Amino acid sequence: QVLLVESGGGLVQPGGSLRLSCAASGSIFSIKSMGWYRQAPGKERELVATITSGGSTNSADSVKGRFMISRDNAAKNTVYLQMNSLKPEDTAVYYCNADTTLSRRYWGKGTLVTVSS
Repeated sequence: QVLLVESGGGLVQPGGSLRLSCAASGSIFSIKSMGWYRQAPGKERELVATITSGGSTNSADSVKGRFMISRDNAAKNTVYLQMNSLKPEDTAVYYCNADTTLSRRYWGKGTLVTVSS
């Protein structure tokens, strides 16, 4: 079992920045990748960015050059999403995700990001 807790969401003006954090606990030794997804009102959940246990990253075209996923290399149980140049269309609930070597997927409860003036 893996427990994921997100933090760092909030209200920010267009062009601003936020950093989201996701702390994993439980069977963290089984995690092979972690990532961030988001779901805007009336839309399906979509991939934002992922990072593997080896450090390889992937991100959606819509956030390339603006968002960066990283992890705490010491603890290896915390991932971050640095979001810069935020746009109103980035408004969504952001969910942390972990995929394990046992082919299980876990989700956090989500944190709301609102980009508005």
